[in-house]
Amino acid sequence: MPDVVVVGSANVDLVLPVQRIPRPGETVLAGAMTRGPGGKGANQAVASARAGARTAMVVALGDDDGGALLRDALDGVDLSLATTSKAPTGTAIITVEESGENSIVVAPGANGELTLSEDAVAAIGQAKIVLSQLEIPFATVRSAAGASAYFILNAAPAAELSDELLAEVDLLVVNETEAEAIAGPDRSALLKKVPAAIVTLGGEGAVILTRDADEIAVPGVPVEVVDTTAAGDTFCGVLAATLASGSATTASDLTNAVRRANVAASLSVQAAGAIPSVPHGDAIDARYAEVYL
Repeated sequence: MPDVVVVGSANVDLVLPVQRIPRPGETVLAGAMTRGPGGKGANQAVASARAGARTAMVVALGDDDGGALLRDALDGVDLSLATTSKAPTGTAIITVEESGENSIVVAPGANGELTLSEDAVAAIGQAKIVLSQLEIPFATVRSAAGASAYFILNAAPAAELSDELLAEVDLLVVNETEAEAIAGPDRSALLKKVPAAIVTLGGEGAVILTRDADEIAVPGVPVEVVDTTAAGDTFCGVLAATLASGSATTASDLTNAVRRANVAASLSVQAAGAIPSVPHGDAIDARYAEVYL
């Protein structure tokens, strides 16, 4: 059985390099468009697998060339729980400016049809870690949370979430915008809703919030940024894989996992694309040793 089950989205990414992300009403010219595999769930599943965890994915793909592209790209991820939808495979249009910052618009397609089969519920119940995001129906996320022993929710894209869903979450991973959507401007208020949270801060790293310890800051790893696409997903996937290899019960466990996830994210932003930018475990651990050991 897998150590990590990712319940989430998969998209075909259409990436447009631009000098700057257009403002409302503005048209800008782009460089050559590239087409590749992505989607928050797919990115996170690949990151988990490459980080060394036995990883399965619950995902809905269209019966089209986009679905075939993603099945090939999810090499190393168990897809026995994947389903084929009559809807087209999800698509994301991504503009990436010269600084590496991006803007993303997603057409969910098959992702919006994702539900849990009996086999998926069984696998989720036996996994050490279950990881999900918000590019799939909330009802599916809630079902996965209720069936899991330890549930990580990456609450992205930003959304207001019900107390019923948050009550099922063991660890919440959000950026500053997503944290504010859930708990307002005081991020410590997240702990009124979940037992532990990680707030990612881009190049500044992350902070860990738990009910039994003070806030822990984990600084970022400075690098030259090429493309930030999938950096957060790389962080989440490697975090899940690292926690699955040990324990997720203490602030110390979380700190070590966040450090490894930070390193992985710093490697991912040095390459273009989503899944193509996700680093492998040997590269992550070599850089971790340089930074922390």
